[in-house]
Amino acid sequence: MESILKEGDRISIYPHFEGIDTSPLKGKKTMKEALLWKKEGEIVICLTCERRCKISEGELGFCKTRKNPKGTLWTLVYGEISSINLNPIEKKPFFHFYPGTFALTVGSWSCNFTCPWCQNYEISKYVYIGKGEYISPQDFIELMKRLNSQGTSISFNEPTLLLEYSIDLFKLAKKNGYYNTFVTNGYMTLDALKALYDAGLDGMNIDIKGNEEIVKKYCGAELNKVWKNAIEAKRMGIWVELTTLLIPGINDSEEDVKEIARRIINELGDETPWHITRYYPAYEFLNKVYIPPTPVKKLEWAVELAMSMGLKYVYLGNVPGHKYENTYCPSCKEALIKRYGFQILENLLKDSPKCPFCSLEMLNFMV
Repeated sequence: MESILKEGDRISIYPHFEGIDTSPLKGKKTMKEALLWKKEGEIVICLTCERRCKISEGELGFCKTRKNPKGTLWTLVYGEISSINLNPIEKKPFFHFYPGTFALTVGSWSCNFTCPWCQNYEISKYVYIGKGEYISPQDFIELMKRLNSQGTSISFNEPTLLLEYSIDLFKLAKKNGYYNTFVTNGYMTLDALKALYDAGLDGMNIDIKGNEEIVKKYCGAELNKVWKNAIEAKRMGIWVELTTLLIPGINDSEEDVKEIARRIINELGDETPWHITRYYPAYEFLNKVYIPPTPVKKLEWAVELAMSMGLKYVYLGNVPGHKYENTYCPSCKEALIKRYGFQILENLLKDSPKCPFCSLEMLNFMV
Protein backbone atom coordinates (compact mmCIF):
# COMPACT_ATOMS: atom_id res chain seq x y z
CA MET A 1 0.00 0.00 0.00
CA GLU A 2 1.12 3.52 -0.73
CA SER A 3 3.35 4.80 2.05
CA ILE A 4 3.12 8.28 3.48
CA LEU A 5 6.85 8.85 3.40
CA LYS A 6 9.88 6.97 2.20
CA GLU A 7 12.77 5.33 4.04
CA GLY A 8 14.65 7.71 6.31
CA ASP A 9 11.73 10.11 6.52
CA ARG A 10 9.50 8.43 9.09
CA ILE A 11 6.96 10.34 11.12
CA SER A 12 5.86 9.91 14.70
CA ILE A 13 3.39 12.72 15.35
CA TYR A 14 -0.22 12.59 14.14
CA PRO A 15 -2.34 13.97 12.65
CA HIS A 16 0.05 14.35 9.72
CA PHE A 17 -0.79 17.12 7.29
CA GLU A 18 2.10 17.72 4.91
CA GLY A 19 2.13 21.46 4.25
CA ILE A 20 -1.67 21.72 3.95
CA ASP A 21 -3.40 24.42 5.98
CA THR A 22 -6.62 22.94 7.36
CA SER A 23 -7.16 25.64 9.97
CA PRO A 24 -10.41 26.87 8.34
CA LEU A 25 -11.96 23.41 8.75
CA LYS A 26 -14.13 22.67 11.76
CA GLY A 27 -16.32 19.79 12.90
CA LYS A 28 -16.28 16.56 14.88
CA LYS A 29 -18.87 14.34 13.21
CA THR A 30 -16.81 11.15 13.11
CA MET A 31 -19.60 8.76 14.12
CA LYS A 32 -22.17 7.70 11.57
CA GLU A 33 -24.39 4.66 11.13
CA ALA A 34 -22.62 2.11 8.97
CA LEU A 35 -23.90 1.40 5.49
CA LEU A 36 -23.55 -2.39 5.33
CA TRP A 37 -24.59 -4.65 8.20
CA LYS A 38 -27.26 -7.05 9.32
CA LYS A 39 -28.63 -8.12 12.67
CA GLU A 40 -28.89 -11.62 14.09
CA GLY A 41 -30.46 -11.45 17.53
CA GLU A 42 -28.27 -9.20 19.65
CA ILE A 43 -25.33 -9.73 17.30
CA VAL A 44 -24.57 -7.32 14.46
CA ILE A 45 -22.66 -8.64 11.43
CA CYS A 46 -20.52 -6.07 9.66
CA LEU A 47 -20.67 -6.43 5.87
CA THR A 48 -18.03 -3.82 5.06
CA CYS A 49 -15.15 -6.23 4.50
CA GLU A 50 -14.72 -9.96 4.07
CA ARG A 51 -13.94 -10.49 7.74
CA ARG A 52 -17.70 -10.09 8.28
CA CYS A 53 -17.18 -9.51 12.00
CA LYS A 54 -19.90 -10.65 14.39
CA ILE A 55 -20.07 -7.87 16.95
CA SER A 56 -21.86 -8.10 20.28
CA GLU A 57 -23.56 -5.07 21.82
CA GLY A 58 -21.04 -2.53 23.05
CA GLU A 59 -18.16 -4.30 21.30
CA LEU A 60 -15.87 -3.39 18.40
CA GLY A 61 -15.09 -5.31 15.22
CA PHE A 62 -11.64 -6.56 14.27
CA CYS A 63 -10.52 -3.20 12.88
CA LYS A 64 -11.83 -1.32 15.95
CA THR A 65 -13.43 1.32 13.75
CA ARG A 66 -16.92 -0.28 13.84
CA LYS A 67 -19.04 -0.53 16.99
CA ASN A 68 -22.37 -2.07 17.98
CA PRO A 69 -24.25 0.34 20.21
CA LYS A 70 -27.68 -1.09 21.09
CA GLY A 71 -28.01 -3.48 18.15
CA THR A 72 -26.86 -1.20 15.35
CA LEU A 73 -23.51 -0.72 13.61
CA TRP A 74 -21.69 2.59 13.54
CA THR A 75 -18.41 3.71 12.02
CA LEU A 76 -16.20 5.67 14.42
CA VAL A 77 -13.98 7.17 11.70
CA TYR A 78 -16.32 9.05 9.37
CA GLY A 79 -14.08 11.90 8.25
CA GLU A 80 -11.53 11.12 10.99
CA ILE A 81 -8.37 11.95 9.04
CA SER A 82 -4.94 10.97 10.33
CA SER A 83 -2.96 11.99 7.24
CA ILE A 84 -3.44 14.15 4.19
CA ASN A 85 -1.24 15.13 1.30
CA LEU A 86 -1.45 16.26 -2.31
CA ASN A 87 0.23 13.33 -4.08
CA PRO A 88 1.25 12.68 -7.67
CA ILE A 89 -0.99 9.91 -8.97
CA GLU A 90 2.24 7.98 -9.67
CA LYS A 91 2.77 7.62 -5.90
CA LYS A 92 -0.28 5.39 -5.47
CA PRO A 93 1.15 3.87 -7.70
CA PHE A 94 -0.95 4.44 -10.83
CA PHE A 95 1.15 4.62 -14.00
CA HIS A 96 -1.60 4.21 -16.61
CA PHE A 97 -4.26 6.40 -14.96
CA TYR A 98 -4.14 10.13 -15.73
CA PRO A 99 -0.32 10.33 -15.57
CA GLY A 100 1.11 13.58 -14.30
CA THR A 101 -1.99 14.54 -12.31
CA PHE A 102 -2.34 15.06 -8.56
CA ALA A 103 -4.78 13.47 -6.11
CA LEU A 104 -5.63 14.91 -2.70
CA THR A 105 -5.00 11.86 -0.54
CA VAL A 106 -6.29 11.06 2.94
CA GLY A 107 -6.14 8.17 5.37
CA SER A 108 -7.62 7.42 8.77
CA TRP A 109 -6.69 4.75 11.34
CA SER A 110 -6.40 0.96 11.56
CA CYS A 111 -6.56 -1.95 9.10
CA ASN A 112 -8.36 -5.23 8.52
CA PHE A 113 -5.09 -7.07 7.72
CA THR A 114 -2.32 -8.12 10.11
CA CYS A 115 0.79 -7.64 7.92
CA PRO A 116 3.91 -7.59 10.13
CA TRP A 117 5.84 -5.56 7.54
CA CYS A 118 3.38 -2.65 7.31
CA GLN A 119 5.04 0.45 5.90
CA ASN A 120 2.44 2.75 7.50
CA TYR A 121 2.13 0.98 10.84
CA GLU A 122 1.93 4.26 12.80
CA ILE A 123 -1.63 4.73 11.59
CA SER A 124 -2.65 1.25 10.45
CA LYS A 125 -1.86 -0.55 13.70
CA TYR A 126 -3.44 2.03 15.99
CA VAL A 127 -6.83 3.67 16.37
CA TYR A 128 -6.46 7.13 17.86
CA ILE A 129 -10.10 8.14 17.58
CA GLY A 130 -10.41 11.87 18.15
CA LYS A 131 -6.72 12.57 17.58
CA GLY A 132 -7.13 13.01 13.86
CA GLU A 133 -8.82 15.97 12.23
CA TYR A 134 -12.36 15.94 10.92
CA ILE A 135 -12.70 16.98 7.29
CA SER A 136 -16.19 16.91 5.85
CA PRO A 137 -16.68 15.80 2.23
CA GLN A 138 -17.68 19.36 1.37
CA ASP A 139 -14.52 20.79 2.93
CA PHE A 140 -12.47 18.14 1.15
CA ILE A 141 -13.78 19.41 -2.19
CA GLU A 142 -12.94 22.99 -1.21
CA LEU A 143 -9.40 21.88 -0.34
CA MET A 144 -9.12 20.24 -3.76
CA LYS A 145 -10.09 23.48 -5.44
CA ARG A 146 -7.57 25.47 -3.41
CA LEU A 147 -4.78 23.00 -4.16
CA ASN A 148 -5.65 22.49 -7.85
CA SER A 149 -6.06 18.74 -7.37
CA GLN A 150 -7.40 16.61 -10.21
CA GLY A 151 -8.79 13.78 -8.11
CA THR A 152 -9.27 12.08 -4.77
CA SER A 153 -7.44 9.14 -3.26
CA ILE A 154 -8.25 7.20 -0.12
CA SER A 155 -5.03 5.55 0.97
CA PHE A 156 -2.26 5.38 3.62
CA ASN A 157 -4.25 2.92 5.78
CA GLU A 158 -6.91 0.54 4.42
CA PRO A 159 -9.48 2.79 2.69
CA THR A 160 -12.35 0.30 3.02
CA LEU A 161 -12.63 1.39 6.66
CA LEU A 162 -13.63 4.83 5.35
CA LEU A 163 -16.41 3.33 3.23
CA GLU A 164 -19.24 5.67 4.19
CA TYR A 165 -17.04 8.74 3.98
CA SER A 166 -15.59 7.64 0.62
CA ILE A 167 -19.05 7.18 -0.86
CA ASP A 168 -20.18 10.66 0.18
CA LEU A 169 -16.92 12.20 -0.99
CA PHE A 170 -16.87 10.38 -4.33
CA LYS A 171 -20.37 11.54 -5.20
CA LEU A 172 -19.42 15.16 -4.57
CA ALA A 173 -16.12 14.78 -6.41
CA LYS A 174 -17.85 13.42 -9.52
CA LYS A 175 -20.27 16.36 -9.51
CA ASN A 176 -17.26 18.66 -9.50
CA GLY A 177 -15.42 16.86 -12.31
CA TYR A 178 -12.80 14.97 -10.28
CA TYR A 179 -11.68 11.35 -10.48
CA ASN A 180 -11.75 9.00 -7.46
CA THR A 181 -9.23 6.32 -6.47
CA PHE A 182 -8.65 3.67 -3.80
CA VAL A 183 -5.29 2.17 -2.76
CA THR A 184 -6.43 -1.00 -1.06
CA ASN A 185 -5.80 -4.57 0.02
CA GLY A 186 -8.95 -5.45 -1.93
CA TYR A 187 -10.75 -7.15 0.96
CA MET A 188 -14.04 -5.26 0.81
CA THR A 189 -17.27 -7.19 0.33
CA LEU A 190 -18.82 -7.23 -3.12
CA ASP A 191 -21.65 -5.03 -1.80
CA ALA A 192 -19.06 -2.49 -0.63
CA LEU A 193 -17.30 -2.60 -4.00
CA LYS A 194 -20.58 -2.05 -5.83
CA ALA A 195 -21.46 0.87 -3.54
CA LEU A 196 -18.08 2.48 -4.23
CA TYR A 197 -18.51 1.99 -7.98
CA ASP A 198 -22.01 3.46 -7.89
CA ALA A 199 -20.65 6.47 -5.98
CA GLY A 200 -18.01 7.12 -8.63
CA LEU A 201 -14.88 5.07 -7.89
CA ASP A 202 -12.72 5.26 -11.02
CA GLY A 203 -9.48 3.47 -10.14
CA MET A 204 -8.11 0.91 -7.70
CA ASN A 205 -4.56 -0.09 -6.98
CA ILE A 206 -4.87 -3.45 -5.24
CA ASP A 207 -2.14 -5.07 -3.14
CA ILE A 208 -1.37 -8.67 -4.03
CA LYS A 209 0.72 -9.60 -1.04
CA GLY A 210 1.76 -13.11 -2.04
CA ASN A 211 0.33 -16.58 -2.46
CA GLU A 212 -2.59 -18.07 -0.53
CA GLU A 213 -0.41 -19.44 2.27
CA ILE A 214 1.46 -16.15 2.78
CA VAL A 215 -1.70 -14.06 2.83
CA LYS A 216 -3.37 -16.36 5.34
CA LYS A 217 -0.30 -16.64 7.59
CA TYR A 218 0.79 -13.00 7.65
CA CYS A 219 -2.32 -11.02 6.72
CA GLY A 220 -5.01 -13.22 8.27
CA ALA A 221 -7.02 -13.16 5.06
CA GLU A 222 -8.18 -15.30 2.12
CA LEU A 223 -6.32 -14.45 -1.08
CA ASN A 224 -9.04 -15.58 -3.49
CA LYS A 225 -11.38 -12.93 -2.12
CA VAL A 226 -8.84 -10.28 -3.13
CA TRP A 227 -8.55 -11.70 -6.64
CA LYS A 228 -12.34 -11.93 -6.88
CA ASN A 229 -12.64 -8.21 -6.17
CA ALA A 230 -9.90 -7.34 -8.65
CA ILE A 231 -11.73 -9.31 -11.35
CA GLU A 232 -15.10 -7.82 -10.47
CA ALA A 233 -13.72 -4.28 -10.34
CA LYS A 234 -12.26 -4.63 -13.82
CA ARG A 235 -15.53 -6.12 -15.09
CA MET A 236 -17.37 -3.07 -13.73
CA GLY A 237 -15.04 -0.76 -15.63
CA ILE A 238 -12.96 0.41 -12.67
CA TRP A 239 -9.31 0.99 -13.62
CA VAL A 240 -7.18 -1.70 -11.95
CA GLU A 241 -3.45 -1.74 -11.29
CA LEU A 242 -1.73 -4.17 -8.92
CA THR A 243 1.16 -3.83 -6.49
CA THR A 244 3.31 -6.43 -4.73
CA LEU A 245 5.81 -5.46 -2.06
CA LEU A 246 8.57 -7.99 -2.69
CA ILE A 247 9.93 -9.16 0.69
CA PRO A 248 13.06 -11.32 0.95
CA GLY A 249 12.25 -14.85 2.06
CA ILE A 250 8.51 -14.17 2.25
CA ASN A 251 7.07 -13.79 -1.25
CA ASP A 252 10.09 -13.53 -3.57
CA SER A 253 10.57 -17.10 -4.80
CA GLU A 254 10.36 -17.96 -8.49
CA GLU A 255 7.07 -19.78 -7.95
CA ASP A 256 5.66 -16.80 -6.00
CA VAL A 257 6.37 -14.40 -8.86
CA LYS A 258 5.20 -16.83 -11.52
CA GLU A 259 1.94 -17.55 -9.70
CA ILE A 260 0.98 -13.90 -9.48
CA ALA A 261 2.01 -13.25 -13.09
CA ARG A 262 -0.04 -16.23 -14.30
CA ARG A 263 -3.12 -15.07 -12.41
CA ILE A 264 -2.82 -11.55 -13.77
CA ILE A 265 -2.59 -12.86 -17.34
CA ASN A 266 -5.39 -15.42 -16.96
CA GLU A 267 -7.81 -13.48 -14.77
CA LEU A 268 -7.22 -9.78 -15.51
CA GLY A 269 -5.36 -9.66 -18.81
CA ASP A 270 -1.75 -9.28 -19.90
CA GLU A 271 -2.12 -5.51 -20.25
CA THR A 272 -2.80 -5.04 -16.52
CA PRO A 273 -0.01 -2.97 -14.91
CA TRP A 274 1.85 -4.74 -12.09
CA HIS A 275 4.12 -2.78 -9.75
CA ILE A 276 6.78 -4.87 -7.99
CA THR A 277 8.08 -2.59 -5.27
CA ARG A 278 11.03 -2.54 -2.93
CA TYR A 279 10.38 -3.40 0.70
CA TYR A 280 12.10 -1.58 3.58
CA PRO A 281 12.17 -2.93 7.15
CA ALA A 282 9.23 -1.64 9.19
CA TYR A 283 7.01 -2.55 12.12
CA GLU A 284 7.62 -6.15 13.31
CA PHE A 285 10.05 -6.87 10.47
CA LEU A 286 12.19 -4.08 11.86
CA ASN A 287 11.81 -4.57 15.60
CA LYS A 288 10.98 -8.24 16.18
CA VAL A 289 12.36 -10.21 13.23
CA TYR A 290 14.67 -8.12 11.09
CA ILE A 291 14.32 -8.66 7.36
CA PRO A 292 16.63 -6.46 5.26
CA PRO A 293 15.54 -4.35 2.27
CA THR A 294 14.89 -6.09 -1.02
CA PRO A 295 18.03 -6.16 -3.19
CA VAL A 296 17.56 -4.19 -6.39
CA LYS A 297 18.84 -7.12 -8.44
CA LYS A 298 16.08 -9.28 -6.97
CA LEU A 299 13.49 -6.74 -8.05
CA GLU A 300 14.97 -6.60 -11.55
CA TRP A 301 14.89 -10.39 -11.74
CA ALA A 302 11.21 -10.44 -10.73
CA VAL A 303 10.24 -7.75 -13.24
CA GLU A 304 12.07 -9.52 -16.06
CA LEU A 305 10.58 -12.89 -15.11
CA ALA A 306 7.05 -11.48 -15.16
CA MET A 307 7.64 -9.83 -18.54
CA SER A 308 9.09 -13.04 -19.96
CA MET A 309 5.80 -14.74 -19.08
CA GLY A 310 3.87 -12.29 -21.23
CA LEU A 311 2.91 -9.35 -19.04
CA LYS A 312 3.19 -6.13 -21.03
CA TYR A 313 3.60 -3.59 -18.25
CA VAL A 314 5.64 -4.54 -15.18
CA TYR A 315 7.22 -1.81 -13.08
CA LEU A 316 9.91 -1.64 -10.41
CA GLY A 317 8.98 0.61 -7.51
CA ASN A 318 10.74 2.42 -4.65
CA VAL A 319 14.00 2.69 -6.62
CA PRO A 320 13.91 6.22 -8.09
CA GLY A 321 15.56 6.58 -11.47
CA HIS A 322 15.49 2.91 -12.39
CA LYS A 323 14.78 2.11 -16.04
CA TYR A 324 11.85 -0.09 -15.06
CA GLU A 325 9.99 2.98 -13.79
CA ASN A 326 9.44 3.90 -17.44
CA THR A 327 6.59 2.77 -19.67
CA TYR A 328 7.78 1.03 -22.84
CA CYS A 329 5.81 0.19 -25.96
CA PRO A 330 5.13 -3.57 -25.81
CA SER A 331 5.69 -3.79 -29.55
CA CYS A 332 8.78 -1.71 -30.44
CA LYS A 333 10.12 -1.39 -26.84
CA GLU A 334 10.71 2.36 -27.10
CA ALA A 335 10.26 4.43 -23.90
CA LEU A 336 6.95 6.28 -24.09
CA ILE A 337 6.67 7.68 -20.57
CA LYS A 338 9.91 8.44 -18.72
CA ARG A 339 9.79 8.83 -14.96
CA TYR A 340 12.03 9.66 -12.05
CA GLY A 341 10.32 8.50 -8.88
CA PHE A 342 6.90 10.12 -8.93
CA GLN A 343 7.86 12.73 -11.51
CA ILE A 344 7.01 12.51 -15.21
CA LEU A 345 10.06 13.53 -17.25
CA GLU A 346 8.54 12.91 -20.68
CA ASN A 347 5.13 11.66 -21.84
CA LEU A 348 4.90 10.81 -25.53
CA LEU A 349 1.30 9.61 -25.11
CA LYS A 350 -0.01 12.93 -23.80
CA ASP A 351 -1.50 14.06 -27.10
CA SER A 352 -2.16 10.71 -28.79
CA PRO A 353 -2.82 7.14 -27.64
CA LYS A 354 -0.58 5.83 -30.44
CA CYS A 355 3.07 4.91 -30.01
CA PRO A 356 4.90 7.57 -32.04
CA PHE A 357 7.53 5.02 -33.10
CA CYS A 358 5.44 2.11 -34.38
CA SER A 359 1.83 3.44 -34.26
CA LEU A 360 0.62 0.76 -31.83
CA GLU A 361 -2.67 1.81 -30.25
CA MET A 362 -2.00 2.16 -26.51
CA LEU A 363 -5.58 1.66 -25.39
CA ASN A 364 -4.85 0.62 -21.84
CA PHE A 365 -4.24 4.17 -20.58
CA MET A 366 -6.52 6.71 -18.97
CA VAL A 367 -5.06 10.04 -20.06
